[in-house]
Amino acid sequence: MIKIALDAMGGDHAPHNAVLGGIEAARASKGRFEVVLVGDQHAVEKEMHKRFKTQNLPISIVHASQTVDMHEQPSVALKQKPDSSIAVATRLHAAGEVDAVVSAGNTGAVMAHALFGLKRIKGIRRPAIGSLMPTQDGGTTLLLDVGANVDSRPEDLVQFGLMGSIYISRLFGVEQPRVGLLNVGHEEGKGNEVVNKAYKLFQNCMCNFVGNVEGGDILKGTCDVVVCDGFVGNIVLKSAESLHGLFRYNMRRLVKKYLFSQIGAALMKPTFDGIRKIFDYQEYGGAPLLGVQGCCIIAHGKSTPRAIKNAILAAHKFVTEDVNQQIQEATAATEAANS
Repeated sequence: MIKIALDAMGGDHAPHNAVLGGIEAARASKGRFEVVLVGDQHAVEKEMHKRFKTQNLPISIVHASQTVDMHEQPSVALKQKPDSSIAVATRLHAAGEVDAVVSAGNTGAVMAHALFGLKRIKGIRRPAIGSLMPTQDGGTTLLLDVGANVDSRPEDLVQFGLMGSIYISRLFGVEQPRVGLLNVGHEEGKGNEVVNKAYKLFQNCMCNFVGNVEGGDILKGTCDVVVCDGFVGNIVLKSAESLHGLFRYNMRRLVKKYLFSQIGAALMKPTFDGIRKIFDYQEYGGAPLLGVQGCCIIAHGKSTPRAIKNAILAAHKFVTEDVNQQIQEATAATEAANS
């Protein structure tokens, strides 16, 4: 049976949300996988005892005596906390005792442990974090990198596109995902030297490259995968995340201001709920760290139990679809084409 390690101490509301999300995932498992809760055993068991009928679920606990703070420096966590929940979970994965790791904890620490503990896939120079974003046609676009690499080489951007294409294809069933390169214009020759070189390298990439795209194209659904370096990607991601709060704040303000708006709001509640769901990160679970030898899903620090559950389900599909093997084969083929 596939085993998925969950960092039970990771996140703003751990261990409560993590444990509850793990239990919900175990209930949805139907014999497909086991959830391994990694963290302070006493704290985890205390949360589990608040729930009824968990004794027969495919769920277990592995003790970890330390916890990484959400704002702690990754280098400090890596060196000074060898028995942290994320360190123990990663070691279990590296040893083959679990098949994937899910954490809503300190992103930098999760990345550091994955890079040093799991290593990179052969041929991949820099792993990337991919984030799923909603589009106006009801679909999703994978944006990467959103923070793993501040500076990237042209060949890195091509590898990001390749990995993202495989992820979207295998997990979402999209045939020949469209891959776009984020730029300041659609025309070839736009942008800086790195992007221009990447554009040329994409011509021999084993993916469906459709050219440059602009920032406004991301939420339009013009592409299934949008590639950029981590500096730009993180800014785009944080800006997009603020849209949900902006919409909610202004809707509440305007509804309170006008009487007829209050009546209309009651009638439009299903519509508003649907819009809120589109921008809700809980639906997507977490962001995959693509390019490491294993499966690492990084969930939002504010993840609810439902978000944790969905992150675990995403990890399970990542493993069953053999995403890493596909990445390694496609990377080798692209290198051969560009040599």
